[in-house]
Amino acid sequence: MKRILTGIKPTGSPHIGNYLGAIRPALALADLPDTEALYFIADYHALTTVHDGAALAHLTREVAATWLAFGLDPEKTLFYRQSDVPEIFELSWILACFTSKGWMNKMHAYKARVADAGADADAADAGINVGIYTYPVLMAADILLFDTDLVPVGKDQVQHVEIARDMAQRINHVYKAELLRLPAAKIDEQTAVVTGLDGRKMSKSYDNTIPLFSSAKKLRKTVNQIVTDSTPPEAPKDPDTSHIFTLHKLFASAGEVAAMRERYASGIGWGDAKGALADKLEELLAGPRAKYDELMANPAQLDALLARGAERARAYAAPVIARLRAATGIRVKP
Repeated sequence: MKRILTGIKPTGSPHIGNYLGAIRPALALADLPDTEALYFIADYHALTTVHDGAALAHLTREVAATWLAFGLDPEKTLFYRQSDVPEIFELSWILACFTSKGWMNKMHAYKARVADAGADADAADAGINVGIYTYPVLMAADILLFDTDLVPVGKDQVQHVEIARDMAQRINHVYKAELLRLPAAKIDEQTAVVTGLDGRKMSKSYDNTIPLFSSAKKLRKTVNQIVTDSTPPEAPKDPDTSHIFTLHKLFASAGEVAAMRERYASGIGWGDAKGALADKLEELLAGPRAKYDELMANPAQLDALLARGAERARAYAAPVIARLRAATGIRVKP
């Protein structure tokens, strides 16, 4: 049986891009035969940028409620909060002790932050907390602790899985034993870039998202903010250049997409196109929204569910940590 693992960082309220890029494909993977899925909320990863305690706690519950609202079954899929599994942080330290600083300097995220700061490298470093710098080590621990086989990632995230493999190989080589399983990246070539309200990639950084669980009225109002041109309503339009159509086809059936394409060719007003998209989104989101609201109204229930997941996760982690403690000469008991 293949073990699949992925993490979700609670740094903002979930939006349509999160659903299409992570939630929907991950739930489909969890339903595959001979597959065991482990999904976690990476709250300590979020701590690199979110320093408001109440906000982080709320965002963590939002992520949990979102996945459950869309059908994640915690009895079938192991679902837990990263901070509830202390073995992750023990493994992170072990990995750090086998990882050179020079190697860490080459990590994409760190290099990008330095590049953004300009020529003054010292100034760049002053603005980067150590959590961001060592982020790949913690991510490798997330993966390696659970004898993970596959990690679903986008093409821009493959390096993180390669880093985890390299760290595992290094420890296995030093102790001449297969202490850590080597994971592989699972890239979904079909995952499209989800466009936001302004046509750029949908991202909280661009403030161009469509929230998953706003009210029906606010959802329609947000969809109406999608940028369009001044083409008259009656004029034919090219659906392949329309941000509205690009979003619509990600949720509609093949028949619905074909029918909408014909409407564009014969002339459709942008208001009508936005209305059709809003209707489609509401059709998808009405049920999950009700479930999400119910879950968010009972935070104790969410916390208890995540705690039960953590108990199971720690049982998975225990033999891996035991192997490493024995190999490194570190024992909890004499």
